[in-house]
Amino acid sequence: MDEAPVRTHRKVNKMANSQRISRRTVLRGAGVTMALPWMESISALAGTTPADLFPKRFAALFMGTGINENHWSAEGFGADMKLSKTLAPLEPVKQKINVIEGLFNKPATGQGIHPAQTGSLLSGAMIQKGPILRAGITVDQMIANRIGQDTALPSMVLACEQPMTGYHETNFSMAYSSHISWQTPDSPVPNEVYPSLAFDNLFENRGSLRNMSILDRVKERAEALSRRVSSSDKAKLDEYLSSVREVEKRVDSMRKNKDKADDLAKLKNRPVFTMDRPANGLPEDGREHARLMCDIVAIAFQTDKTRVATLLLARDLSAMYYPFLQVREGHHAASHDNLSDGYERISRFHLSQLAYLATKLDSMPEGNGTVLDNSCLMFLSNMWNGRKHDNSRLPVVLAGGLGGTLQTGRTLDYLKAGDENRKMCSLYLSIMDRMGVKLEKFGDANTRLERL
Repeated sequence: MDEAPVRTHRKVNKMANSQRISRRTVLRGAGVTMALPWMESISALAGTTPADLFPKRFAALFMGTGINENHWSAEGFGADMKLSKTLAPLEPVKQKINVIEGLFNKPATGQGIHPAQTGSLLSGAMIQKGPILRAGITVDQMIANRIGQDTALPSMVLACEQPMTGYHETNFSMAYSSHISWQTPDSPVPNEVYPSLAFDNLFENRGSLRNMSILDRVKERAEALSRRVSSSDKAKLDEYLSSVREVEKRVDSMRKNKDKADDLAKLKNRPVFTMDRPANGLPEDGREHARLMCDIVAIAFQTDKTRVATLLLARDLSAMYYPFLQVREGHHAASHDNLSDGYERISRFHLSQLAYLATKLDSMPEGNGTVLDNSCLMFLSNMWNGRKHDNSRLPVVLAGGLGGTLQTGRTLDYLKAGDENRKMCSLYLSIMDRMGVKLEKFGDANTRLERL
């Protein structure tokens, strides 16, 4: 059961002797349950073990249409690892990453461009043309199906761009280009593109409670808890609450924009998703949108609201624009000249979101390590480069050590290992093993990735 922070020490000690309290302390307020990050003094009181304390988490971050391959490389190991221009944002956490070269998703090769290269990226399934969707359950949902019952949300599926409708010229549905997470072979998981709705879902905000600060609702209990914990945990609690408040303030302004967009859509008698940003209520600045989505994933992982997340930073056939990068073309058009300096800046911008999230998780203490040490963040794209639509190899970076089960600080090259030994689904099997999800086969693979 959850431990209410207003209990006295006597009551807590009595309970700890008779029944272990849960791994997380929970603050409860009006219409909200707010799980707190790991704190040493509470964990000692509960008598929990390291295995109980630190769950493993998995997140996939996706950027469509490849990267600038001239600036995507790494060599060396650990502190001596040398990162290329595009990978340079990962410098602060390079000892906790793996840059993986040469993997590919064989079922997505030779089937056509764009949707066919994306629809099975996280499943390794053969997708189907025409009006009937047919893909496969993706690795994130396989994990969520096994461990999601342990958290309030089985998984989070976020995006910084609205999905597309209709069909590509190759007769594949645009749904394959718009979604990377699939809960069943014929049903993608809906992307949540609005930060305010993602935040509200995380903290169970409903109705009029959306307009009440979460921290105000749990203020008394937070203060009571603060008086009970150690000085170091008090500092950790204050830092965490300040972080939530900062995100909440940013979300609140976006919530107002979303409400205005809904009203405008009603006046125009059209669905809000058919409107262009910022009229549709989405942030006009892509930097703000991506950063806030990363913050929401970080809070969700830190508080154990969910252990599985996907974040679509830019979908396949992306229509995103980057005036702040001095790039005139939209994402998709720019990818056709992927060796340009402009597209390198686009690639580096999206890779910097992985760096931001990894650094943020690495700043969150958890026992003798950090939340990042107990996580695996995977950055990938659906192709190597856009000018050739080449998906014979894929750019992949992992960040985090999954509770010590995944060695980090390495560059792993599988390009010349042979097709049977460089499958993305072999990587997924290896990750799922470490997450406690044991499968004999996944997608087109029945062996684990060697040397991982």
